[in-house]
Amino acid sequence: MKLKLNLIAVAMVLTAGAAMAQTQGVSKNEITLGSIQDLSGPLAGFGKQVRLGMMLRVDEANEQGGINGRKFKLLVEDSAYDPRRAVLAAQKLVNQDKIFAMIGHIGTAQNMAAMPVQFQKNVINFFPVTAAREMYEPFHKLKYSFAATYYDQMRLGLPILVKEKNAKQICAMHQDDEFGLEVFRGAEEGLKSMGMQFAEVTTYKRGATDFASQMQKLASSKCDFVVMGTIIRETIGGVATARRLGFNPTFLGSSAAYTDLIHKLGGPAMNGFYATMSTQHPYLDEVAQPIRFWANKYKTKFNEDATVFSVYGYLIINTFANAATKAGKNHTAKLSAFTAIRSRAGGADWPISAISFPSNNATSEACRASNTPSGVARHGIARITKDVPTRFSKALIRCEMAEGVTPN
Repeated sequence: MKLKLNLIAVAMVLTAGAAMAQTQGVSKNEITLGSIQDLSGPLAGFGKQVRLGMMLRVDEANEQGGINGRKFKLLVEDSAYDPRRAVLAAQKLVNQDKIFAMIGHIGTAQNMAAMPVQFQKNVINFFPVTAAREMYEPFHKLKYSFAATYYDQMRLGLPILVKEKNAKQICAMHQDDEFGLEVFRGAEEGLKSMGMQFAEVTTYKRGATDFASQMQKLASSKCDFVVMGTIIRETIGGVATARRLGFNPTFLGSSAAYTDLIHKLGGPAMNGFYATMSTQHPYLDEVAQPIRFWANKYKTKFNEDATVFSVYGYLIINTFANAATKAGKNHTAKLSAFTAIRSRAGGADWPISAISFPSNNATSEACRASNTPSGVARHGIARITKDVPTRFSKALIRCEMAEGVTPN
């Protein structure tokens, strides 16, 4: 229901924009979309995957004649995961390239830096690739977010795994920015619900590569469970450093660390690392035929395996395309109608039409996002095991329902 309202809202913006004749980024034959990815920094692996997923869906739409006669033009800028570069990229896309909407911008701090540039020109921030609450709070008519938040992931997921592991000394290492703090705050709230608190907390600067001091500090505190507010490189560096020190607690990361890149790049030292997630990894040998078909189509087009972040990119464009289709060719709606729609869309309610990601088969490890009831977000926890190194095989421990936010 929430995402249906959001689709209606975006459709209203699209229709309203064209009715105003000179709407930025919308012409008779084209809709110009912009995206800011990390293509050269610490999240370049994710950024490239999101971009390719977007390109696949854009190409599909355009090969079919576009949406109501309008083809998509997708412009992608590189932030290198630097908020300052994100601002410059947003200024170019908004003021020079005249985009209609910012689509799938990656990174919490980067989105927060760029949104003011966009909002000055009424440019939508559509489905950013970050699960921070700031993507929909405080309410703003131009904010659209799809993700089950880092805060809720950890608030709900941490108590489950702590109980299962019978952990006593819970610690944390997180990036010292809004991303890392959101993971930490959610975990802190999860512990509070159990009558527990962190025994030790340590942080690192964005872009750090040496985690020896942090892991020595946690090892000295005899932590048996460590929450990781980390992404790719920091997860690998932190866990590998701990292993070298002979420090082997249970490690739990957020969906930002739910990627096969962790094991591909980190090797056997990553065995046993846990991460929360809300979308299934698209394996080439997936039992479910729609996923297998899509994953192989992606592989054929780009000569590399699809990942969860490829799925994000694809579905973000797919959702926008659905909204544009609903807008129709003859545009008459009022822009003011858009302001009545609250912008949060829980990570569970993706309108997956071309592809769906089921949870109840022998090889699936994810809680299904697409079939979650309205008003809730579904979470799972996955574990990397050495038995099947590229697949989170012992995967689904449990699914939990999180409170959703119903539009006012």
